[in-house]
Amino acid sequence: MSPAASTSSTAGQIRIKSVPPQAVLRWLALGWRDLRRAGFPSLLHGIIVSVISIAAIALTFVYWQLLPGLMSGFVIVGPFLATGLYALSCRIEKNQPTSLQDAINAWRHGSRCLIFFGILLVLAASAWVLFSVAMFHLFIQVEINRPLDFFRYVLVQDNSQFILWTILGGLGSALAFAVTVCTLPLLVERDINTSDAIHASVRAVSENSLTMVIWALTILIIIGLSFITLMLGFIVLYPLLGHASWHVYRDLIDAESLNPRCEFPSDE
Repeated sequence: MSPAASTSSTAGQIRIKSVPPQAVLRWLALGWRDLRRAGFPSLLHGIIVSVISIAAIALTFVYWQLLPGLMSGFVIVGPFLATGLYALSCRIEKNQPTSLQDAINAWRHGSRCLIFFGILLVLAASAWVLFSVAMFHLFIQVEINRPLDFFRYVLVQDNSQFILWTILGGLGSALAFAVTVCTLPLLVERDINTSDAIHASVRAVSENSLTMVIWALTILIIIGLSFITLMLGFIVLYPLLGHASWHVYRDLIDAESLNPRCEFPSDE
């Protein structure tokens, strides 16, 4: 069988389910349940993301031009950092015990497709950060020396270039959302190639557009709450989102016919 035929066959085995908007509350409730059951391994993800976020914001006080790109870049890379959370939720779903080793094994024994897709996300986020820096160097003529000056510029100035940057950032974030929302959990749980996983994720978003818009807004609100709490909110809110995202995937995509990958070997 040719590779093209194999890909088509795999894609045809994935069924997209229709999910109503009220499912968003259920996803959050299940995410909270998984967070409580997983305990420290889950919270550790939040602690790491919180520390990284604080370090990134501190960096912007030295080089403020990184600020807009870093905020959007997190939306791109964030789902990949939750790989261990997907594995923990997978085990909780099967009523299996969880440990930090399960999250570590999700990375150690992840497929090449998972790692490859993660690298692509990191490269995409880095490219966006560099693009943002270039945009501000080329188009902003006002002297800005610190992040507060940047926010004052955004709120006060009537600047068409910044509006263009905002539109591009929004489109990029929407594309990243559609591509990643189900791709990473699918790569964690099932033996599937990257292109089929991305195709399934985009289909799931397009066929449940209203529900996924509400879910995307929910993510933005939760990220906003984390920023308001000086990134400390990520300690709880990031694993909550990661676990909830697992249930988003499970409700949207039926991939039971594909070979499982979520049974990672345990170290003795």
